[in-house]
Amino acid sequence: MTSKFVHILGVPFVNTNQKDFINTLQNHIARQERTFVVTANPEIVMHSLEDSQYKQTLAKAQYITADGIGIVKAAAIVGEPLPERVSGYDLMLDLLESAHNNHSSIFFLGAAEEVLQQTVAKAKREYPGIKIAGSHNGFFDWHDHLLPQKIKNAAPDIVFVALGFPRQEQWIGAHIEEFDKGIFIGIGGSFDVFSGTVKRAPEMWQKMNLEWFYRLVKQPSRWKRMLVLPKFAATVIGRKALRK
Repeated sequence: MTSKFVHILGVPFVNTNQKDFINTLQNHIARQERTFVVTANPEIVMHSLEDSQYKQTLAKAQYITADGIGIVKAAAIVGEPLPERVSGYDLMLDLLESAHNNHSSIFFLGAAEEVLQQTVAKAKREYPGIKIAGSHNGFFDWHDHLLPQKIKNAAPDIVFVALGFPRQEQWIGAHIEEFDKGIFIGIGGSFDVFSGTVKRAPEMWQKMNLEWFYRLVKQPSRWKRMLVLPKFAATVIGRKALRK
């Protein structure tokens, strides 16, 4: 029997593929259920080992998906394979398509104001069936309760939270109990990619699982962040060896 969750260094990843997970989220939307989704890469997993409060935040999520080929490879190493990556950006696109077909409402939270407006405009243009419940850029007073109240009043079916790691998970975790319904999902820099501000890796790079390397080539300043990848791999392999 296939396990519902695969644990990587203490983080429970939902054992699913992109298509099935979208169906799962559609069911939550139909039942108007409040749902917290984390799209986690190796950097997030490693941060959870170093920050106990952040790990407690992740524990509030109903679902954590494998956003990164490193997570999929780690699952294979521990002997509990995951079918594929389920990335934040791809989930955003599929949820936009689903919202278009079902006339669901969306709130966009995050990014710079110009990027946010470009994102909302493109979403309206390419997915005319969606309802825009509202939007707010990623620059706000962390302790301002007007923003969560604004979202609660709008009662969106989906809230895209593009504040970047770890802020997006922390913000959702701090406020999720205030809402009655809605899919709250952290999607990192997806607004930047969707708006065209940042280019996503070509499909060939994605198929070769080298999207991370493409980002590094385009943004060399990310090299320090990339150092977490070998550390993550070594930790996964080390933990497996200790269990033998």
